[in-house]
Amino acid sequence: MKLSSFCSIGILTSPWLVVATVAAVNFPFAPRVLPRHTSRVYSSSLDANRNTAAAAKDALAYTLMQQRGGSTAATPSANNNEDFTNQLPTFSDSDNEHIEIAKKLKNRNATNLSRKVTHAAFGIFFACLNQFIPRAKFLPLMCGITAASLTVELLRYRKGFGWMNSALHFFLGGALRKHEMEGKFTGSFYYFLGVTVSAYLFPQTAATMGICQLALADPSASFFGRRTRHIYWSRIEGQLGGIGRNKGLLGFLGGALFCFPFNYRVFKIAKWGAAGIPGGNASLITVSLLLGMAGAFADLAVPTPALVMPKKVLGVPVPPFHVDDNFVVPIFSGWACTKIFDLVGWDQGLKLAEHIIM
Repeated sequence: MKLSSFCSIGILTSPWLVVATVAAVNFPFAPRVLPRHTSRVYSSSLDANRNTAAAAKDALAYTLMQQRGGSTAATPSANNNEDFTNQLPTFSDSDNEHIEIAKKLKNRNATNLSRKVTHAAFGIFFACLNQFIPRAKFLPLMCGITAASLTVELLRYRKGFGWMNSALHFFLGGALRKHEMEGKFTGSFYYFLGVTVSAYLFPQTAATMGICQLALADPSASFFGRRTRHIYWSRIEGQLGGIGRNKGLLGFLGGALFCFPFNYRVFKIAKWGAAGIPGGNASLITVSLLLGMAGAFADLAVPTPALVMPKKVLGVPVPPFHVDDNFVVPIFSGWACTKIFDLVGWDQGLKLAEHIIM
């Protein structure tokens, strides 16, 4: 990928990063992390009429919110002579709702077919939108969706916005993962951002196919990887310096092969004109397989658990951004699609069928 492409990605994503950082520092309703010497909370700070269960629930919510960001110590109570006390804030039931939701969700080690189906459906949906809607309209639409998603992620753990977690759970249900209700961002923000950047950087067909690899290679590679995790020789673990950590080669192959028939069908019925497919059926098979491998490789390269930004950069608190395959896969796949087209002599302006697969 050329340096100009990296610069374009930086320019496109910088507004969200800046806004998110400012939000983490300046939001008046941002949770504040107490310094270590003030983190002790005495039982005298609890109201006498609050029972033990309610106190424990609030304490757990407070601890989770402490992990999210910010940090200034609250002013000690004037009526308390203890040096190490701090008033424990009261949270409404809606602010604690994410704790109860997390108990109902599966962790990242579960197969979670509902999540995979949802992931694929959204990917195909956005690929179709990219194909059907003019670029001048699709990009602003995706920028708006991405900005709205980031706003939700920044607000939903903060006091007064717990209802957002309930809304997410209502619409997505079991497609959510446990850690996504325990202080981490959901994959939705990275999904929307990856689609947006792909549509911005690459020609329409390359962007559409990159999004399709996100829809298919990502969940299928995960599925086959979990089904074959007992085959020790296929596991990468930590041998490659963290790249592909806790993922497997058989998952990569499964994801690549799963994408092959879809890619083959899409390119087979594309609008080639009277000259037909350059290179014939051999080039069709080559492109379909290489593109599936690109999508599966991008998924493989992102380690599990993900690499997470430090809580502070140059002393400034930042949101919990991490390297997410939902962002990496469509961009890498879109870029790979342009290079594969060049390799086999296909036109970058190739138009797909009216309904992509029919």
